[in-house]
Parts: sequence; C-alpha cells; structure tokens
Amino acid sequence: MRYFIRRRVPPFSRILLVESGSRGLFEELLKGLYDVHPDMRADLVTCYAGEPRNFRTDRGCVYRVTDYPNRGERKKLYRILADNHYTIVGIICSDEPIMTKWKWVLAVRLPAKIFILNENVDYFWLDRGHLSNIRHFVFFRGGLTGAGAVRTLTRLAVFPLALLYLILYAATVHLRRKLRTL
Repeated sequence: MRYFIRRRVPPFSRILLVESGSRGLFEELLKGLYDVHPDMRADLVTCYAGEPRNFRTDRGCVYRVTDYPNRGERKKLYRILADNHYTIVGIICSDEPIMTKWKWVLAVRLPAKIFILNENVDYFWLDRGHLSNIRHFVFFRGGLTGAGAVRTLTRLAVFPLALLYLILYAATVHLRRKLRTL
C-alpha cells in the first residue's frame, strides 16, 4: 500500500490481479484493461483452475494459491511477487468470501497502488483521495447504510446486554446446582 498517501496513478506497465471473486467479473475487467493498456503485463493470483477467458498467458504468469499450502511456501510466494515490482494491484471485493485473507495480505505486503473492483465491475483507487468511496463501501458491506443501518446498530447495542444476561443465567444455574449438591 505504498501509494495510499499519493493520488497519482502509476503506469499500467506491471500489474498483479487478485482473482478473489467471480470469474465473470474478472474476465470483464481484463477485456477493458487490455483495450485501454495494450502493452500492460498482467500476472494473476487465483484459486480457480484454468485461466480466465481474456487473460494473455504470453504476457503474464498465473500463481495458484493451492500450490502454496503451508506458511513457508506462502512466504516464498510473497517474496516472488514482491520481486516482480508491480506498480498496480487489482483486487475483487464482490461480497463473496473467496480468498479474503490472501487479497488483504497481498494488498498490505506489496508496495503498489491498489484498486478495488466491486460486483458491478466498477472500481476505485485505495488512496486518501477516495476516502469517501472507501467509507461508503465499508458501511455498505457492514450493513450500515439505508434501512438496514438501524437494525444493525440495534443489534450492536443489544448484544452486550444479551451476552451479560446469558452469562448471569449460566452462573445462576451452575450456582444452584452446586448448592443442591452440598
């Protein structure tokens, strides 16, 4: 996340795409990226078998997370990716729990500008210039926008009280049981 402070977008010369969502979204993104940046070299981190429809294997490598099952091999992958000196990392955040830990670890570890792609194939840059978009995205994913906000906030407020009630109830039941055995 090297470019979080700066709003400047680096060139699309070397890009890493993290396929952490629907393959259809990714194929749409690739088509548009190759149209706008024809000289771009893109690598792919994925959990799916095979390559996406529009991915150019002559200009990029595919890294499968299933090939790196343990911690030591994952560190090796992180080193390989860091040595590739990517200028941009693209991450899919489409409300699907696919490669969640992988995408955020890569976002933090790689010194590149990051863009987030949502389920509508819209994207925004992860930098200080787009904090309002990031805030709205987080609130929307957390259920804190629209009519669902009241329900979510009520659940958050009631949770400690419900937890306290359950702990007191369990303590009372166990204490009564203990007193009966004496």
